[in-house]
Amino acid sequence: MSVAFLPGVLQTLPQNADYVRILPEIVLSVFGMIVMVLEPLLDEKTGQKILGLIALAGALAGLAATWFMAQVPGVAFWNMIRVDGFSVFFHVLVIAIAAVVILSSYEYMAVQRIRAGEYYALILFGTVGVALMSSAVELVLIFIALEISSISSYVLAGFRRHEAASAESSLKYFLLGSFATAFFLYGVALMFGATGSTNIDLIAQALRAGPIPLLAFVAVALMFVGLGFKVAAAPFHIWTPDVYEGAPAPIVGFMSTAPKAAAFAVLLRVVFVINVHAIFWVIWIAAALSMTLGNVSAFVQDNVKRLLAYSSIAHAGYVLVAFAAAPQLGTSAVMFYTAAYAAMNLGAFAVVTHFANAGERYVTLEDYEGLGRSSPLLAATLTIFLLSLIGIPMTGGFFAKFYVFSAAVKANLIWLTIIGVLNSGVGAYYYLRIIVMMYMRESRKEIPVTPTPLALRVALAVCLVATLYLGLFPGRVLQYAQDSAQQLVPQTSPGVTSSAKVHTATETF
Repeated sequence: MSVAFLPGVLQTLPQNADYVRILPEIVLSVFGMIVMVLEPLLDEKTGQKILGLIALAGALAGLAATWFMAQVPGVAFWNMIRVDGFSVFFHVLVIAIAAVVILSSYEYMAVQRIRAGEYYALILFGTVGVALMSSAVELVLIFIALEISSISSYVLAGFRRHEAASAESSLKYFLLGSFATAFFLYGVALMFGATGSTNIDLIAQALRAGPIPLLAFVAVALMFVGLGFKVAAAPFHIWTPDVYEGAPAPIVGFMSTAPKAAAFAVLLRVVFVINVHAIFWVIWIAAALSMTLGNVSAFVQDNVKRLLAYSSIAHAGYVLVAFAAAPQLGTSAVMFYTAAYAAMNLGAFAVVTHFANAGERYVTLEDYEGLGRSSPLLAATLTIFLLSLIGIPMTGGFFAKFYVFSAAVKANLIWLTIIGVLNSGVGAYYYLRIIVMMYMRESRKEIPVTPTPLALRVALAVCLVATLYLGLFPGRVLQYAQDSAQQLVPQTSPGVTSSAKVHTATETF
């Protein structure tokens, strides 16, 4: 049967259509269970490679399932899930991130001598959670998906079992993450009390029907606290440097991109669809604090993982700038930024993963001295990712920041834009510092640089191509993001224009 007939067939079978709309989650879960079942049946040496291949096949099958899902747009399971361009975009993004992380982990697991079974399964299960977050339009389901993602991340953060820093990382992430999740859940309960529903569309309708009750403002603020923790935005960022330092390097790449992208997707629905105006100043302050504290703190870091952790906080601030702008411009800017950031940050952590070696011994700036001579190709690749994180033209990071600041200027957020641009200049210092170490300093100690294995080369190539593609040919991705933003927040939606006017008026005043 031709694929062209698939939507028509599924329309005659509503129950089947519902399952197709969660097909990526089903596929990822099945492959995760296969990995868990096979792990005790394989010996440790050959099992690493086989389980890694199965997990990679699961991620690629998840991408194929997303294509099938995209053929059947609409709602599923009593309006709890919506499949549209917005949810398809984030499904492709987070599943692609999982595939790159699995490729990056292929060598890492052998070098660190970590059993691979539950590791790969938890990556797949965590991806199920973040993918479901992007398509859920029911707050209770979003909470469940958030928990699926969080529990996987808590365990993965402590996977270097013989390292005290890794155990500390996992415990700190679990304790603080539990508090943050409680804030989100309490916000959901208050929103139900204010509107009588936990469906985002019904909540938006109820709030537009009359004066917004104070309880709704408190509810959105509490949900913002929970999601602010997941995206590592100030002042909810305190866990980030310690967790990133102790967690396995490939998992840091995963945590800093996939859950963050999914949390931004949820935040877009909460901020722009529910459209509670009073949260504007909360977002403004969080954006300014995140950019400033992240960049200033990164100045004094000698550990590359901690430096990139504070960099992650700063980039969360850049994304939050778009949340303070008009809904449609802000939504497309956020979507493009998350894609560009995922490519460049995953690539940077893939290089850190390879260079750290056994026990992650080589993660200080001093260790990177002379890398441009000892491994020119690896250093050149890392340089491109760092230049993209700065926002240099011809890289995805340049257009990501350009679209965010452009959306802010069009919303007349002049002061927030100035803070963002100044922080971008400040951030250039510590990224360039790594490049200076690689090319302008002589190595003062012997550091073994092993040949880059095939799986890692593929992962780096994917990240490099994505970073350069988004920098040289951003039009197609941006157009898709703009079309998806139109679906999420239609231009004619009541209250959207007034929200933009409120933002403009308050900033000008």
